[in-house]
Amino acid sequence: MKLVAASAEETQAIGARLAAAIVAADEPAPLVIALTGDLGAGKTTLVGGLLRALGHLGAARSPTYTLIEPYQLGGREVNHCDLYRLRDPSELEDLGLRDLLTPRSVLLVEWPERAGNRLATPDLSLALGYLDDGRTVDFAAASEPGQRVLRQFA
Repeated sequence: MKLVAASAEETQAIGARLAAAIVAADEPAPLVIALTGDLGAGKTTLVGGLLRALGHLGAARSPTYTLIEPYQLGGREVNHCDLYRLRDPSELEDLGLRDLLTPRSVLLVEWPERAGNRLATPDLSLALGYLDDGRTVDFAAASEPGQRVLRQFA
């Protein structure tokens, strides 16, 4: 599935739709969602829309320096991770991401490619790209839980 967003507000709206799909799918397993794209492509903007739709008040904090921003939203543990600053995939072990994969949790991972093969295969992958007048968001599901969420999204 490919969507186009002409503004930051539309990118946030896509994040809100994704949040609604996650809630509607009511997936008991943890969900790993990978967000890829160049700097400024809208990854954190999309996550902000998702967090707001789940009940977060205020702006989404960028985890660029903290690496992980935890939230308790909509009866779920939601962790927003940014791996941009990892110098080596082995550093991922120190973050304890595996410990965050609890029932009904959502792990949002920006720059998952920095983890090498040390990150679980994402249930959903969102690739954000540039257009002359906006952004694209390509969705792909690699698991049954991810497919259930995408079915709710459509």
